[in-house]
Amino acid sequence: MINALVVTKDEESGKTSASVEAIDESRLPDSEVVVAVDYSTVNYKDGLCIGPGGGLVRNYPHVPGIDFAGTVEKSTDDRYKPGDKVVLTGWRVGEAHWGGYAQKACVRADWLVPLPKGLTTRQAMAVGTAGLTSMLAVMALEDHGLEPGHGPVLVTGAAGGVGSVATAILAKLGHEVAAVTGRPETAEYLKSLGASQIVAREELTEVSRKPLEGEAWTGCVDAVAGAMLGRVLKQMKYGTSVAAVGLAGGAAIEGALITPFILRGVNLLGIDSVMQPYKNRVRAWERIASDLPMDHLDAMIQNATLSDLPGLGADILKGKVRGRVVVDVNA
Repeated sequence: MINALVVTKDEESGKTSASVEAIDESRLPDSEVVVAVDYSTVNYKDGLCIGPGGGLVRNYPHVPGIDFAGTVEKSTDDRYKPGDKVVLTGWRVGEAHWGGYAQKACVRADWLVPLPKGLTTRQAMAVGTAGLTSMLAVMALEDHGLEPGHGPVLVTGAAGGVGSVATAILAKLGHEVAAVTGRPETAEYLKSLGASQIVAREELTEVSRKPLEGEAWTGCVDAVAGAMLGRVLKQMKYGTSVAAVGLAGGAAIEGALITPFILRGVNLLGIDSVMQPYKNRVRAWERIASDLPMDHLDAMIQNATLSDLPGLGADILKGKVRGRVVVDVNA
């Protein structure tokens, strides 16, 4: 028997509920690699899957958890053997497939990545999908010419999971980081991660009908979209890029015009972490191991257990979770 957070659905009312249950290991999906899970984490998608509407889940009962890290226990794939440390993010695990909110998981080998040297499974889950997305965004900006010393890099939603990791990585790489937050109480936290400037969210949420604004930012990692992204695009310096990673402010880019793209050569780069090719995942995880300051990572962590997940799922949907949550599934 293993412990797992199980989401069930009442067929009459359509309502879902989540609770920790002891389930037989034989109920795990039939796949190639069985992993003894050490840690998972909490992302926005997890909140959707845990919540009363069921979010992205299609079949019940369901075990959420889009991320996990642990040790291979069994494998029918030659790439992994018992004792190997592995990480999983994305591939709709925790949504369409049973995920990491359990003491064991059974998944396809293609979905796994070897744990990079220098990282523990706990640190990997302090990073999780949010941190992987942050690193992919930084890499995309670098691939489009971002270099330190050319002005501030803007990070929106900076106190969240993606924003926190992006702030720490960019600062470690020598960039001046301007962190946007709607929670003034997080200012000192963001400065501790390396932010040199705190920008109040209100400064960027008003829709502007101007075709362009003053050039302010040499790069941007945007987790908000909506009206904020519309404003940011008009403030980007010539030839710079915005890496778009989320849509907390809505899927539409309010107030956006074509002018930043054709008059300033601004690039809008979409970042997907779910279906990211294996080689780029490995590259990103290796960069995380070298470029994310571990002392700053520790400062982001909130510890949790499986029983904490229903409350945390609700909190992350309300924007109340700061930094990264590490879930010890065996506690």
